[in-house]
Amino acid sequence: METIANDNPVRKEVYDKSSFLHPLVYIGTYAMPDADGIFVYRLNTESGELTKIHSVKGGENPSYLAFDSHHKYLYAVNEEDAEGHVTAFEVNQENGDLTRLNSQVSAGWPCHISVDHTNQLVLTANYGAGSINAFPILEGGQLGPASDFVQHKGASGVNKERQEGPHAHFILPDVKNKFAHVIDLGLDKVIRYGLDLKNGKLTSRDHPDVSFVCQPGSGPRHLVFHPFKEFAYLIHELSSTMSVLEYDSENGLFTEIQTIPTIPSDFTSNNQCSAVHISPNGKFLYGSNRGHDTLVVYEVEEDTGKLKFVEHVSTGGKWPRDFGIDLTGNFLLAANQHTHNILVFKIDHQTGRLTPTQHEIKVPAPVCIKFIPDFKEKN
Repeated sequence: METIANDNPVRKEVYDKSSFLHPLVYIGTYAMPDADGIFVYRLNTESGELTKIHSVKGGENPSYLAFDSHHKYLYAVNEEDAEGHVTAFEVNQENGDLTRLNSQVSAGWPCHISVDHTNQLVLTANYGAGSINAFPILEGGQLGPASDFVQHKGASGVNKERQEGPHAHFILPDVKNKFAHVIDLGLDKVIRYGLDLKNGKLTSRDHPDVSFVCQPGSGPRHLVFHPFKEFAYLIHELSSTMSVLEYDSENGLFTEIQTIPTIPSDFTSNNQCSAVHISPNGKFLYGSNRGHDTLVVYEVEEDTGKLKFVEHVSTGGKWPRDFGIDLTGNFLLAANQHTHNILVFKIDHQTGRLTPTQHEIKVPAPVCIKFIPDFKEKN
């Protein structure tokens, strides 16, 4: 059996490589409480075909999703204007089906979620309130009430409509599980928190404890770490730019290396960047443009981490809120929220370029795409 292990020193995962060939695809959506909101498909990584295997009610707007490292449990934010919730599901280890476990109040319109690499805490970023939460993972995968809540504060930014106050948009532990970084679109900052796993707390030396200051009005949104090197890539929603950052993993600080546009210079209509993901081999970076309705493709320079523009590719729909790259790096799936469709693209391993396949599925208001190995082949 040929196996593959990730390079994360904390979150150890080892798989039979054959389990990557038909991964399960979990799709979070904007949905009414009484409608199916989380969809499960299987991807054929030879053809790009998607086959539906399951769907489940996930509460109101189960948009962004996160798994524990063993893929036994799935956690979803429920984007509800009043307060919002976080919901836990058990993942059937035979077929990937979902069973709801419980839900906890997130307090502040949650929009992003992650799990620490030791599977002890679920972390949420609350866009509406500009706050963050930590929830303990209990035995059996259920969530306990929030063990920590931190409210961001700050003056309004350059964009008075979108930056009238703090808007925490993303939260993610670093590779060593030492720090959790929060991207606040309203404050134009990335804020650093230490992870106190024993007490379920998010700690900081200063308020806020800033790990990176963005250009005023840029509106940072999402970040991805390089899979092998100490680089990170930060996409800015409001300025339609991508920043290359060097990461000091000991101190949890970022240093800007490069910032380049995500859209052509002659495009003057409304555009709002959304997601950023990197290929499994670390050679290519992708970002999504809502408005221009494209994926931007960059080549990653091996030694410096800098980006070289490759191409723009239409997502075949409107408002690509997220996309995902499968575990083999063969295919990219683009989720178009406004046209309710997901297109499958073939990735060229030599150039990073994307070619549309003939495969497309209809999913109501798709928001988030996550891949896990196929249980049938994993077991």
